Amino acid sequence: MPRIFFHDSNGERNELDVPVGDSLMEAAMDNGITDIVAECGGACACATCHTYIAEDWFDQLPVMSEMEESLLGVVQERRANSRLACQIKVNAELDGLEVHAADNEN
Repeated sequence: MPRIFFHDSNGERNELDVPVGDSLMEAAMDNGITDIVAECGGACACATCHTYIAEDWFDQLPVMSEMEESLLGVVQERRANSRLACQIKVNAELDGLEVHAADNEN
C-alpha cells in the first residue's frame, strides 16, 4: 500500500498506509485526521477537505475538475497547490505523498 503523509495544523506528521483506490479524504477520515472535516462525505460539495499538496508532488496528481476548481475558488487561503482531498484517488505512484491540511474549521 502507498504511504501518505498527512500534516495537521499543529505540525504533527501522520504516516498512513492507504489502499489503492481510496481518496485522500477517506484515508484521513478512516485514520482520525481531524483537520480534514469532509462535511459532504466526499461528494465534492463543500470544500471542507481542502489540503495543500507538497509542491514536488502537485504535478503528479490528476487534473482538477471544473467542480473542484469552482469550490476552491471560494475557500479562504487558497494557494497554487490547493486541492480537495475527496478528489484525489490514491495510486501506487503517490507513495510518499505529503499532504498538509488547510484550516477547514472556518
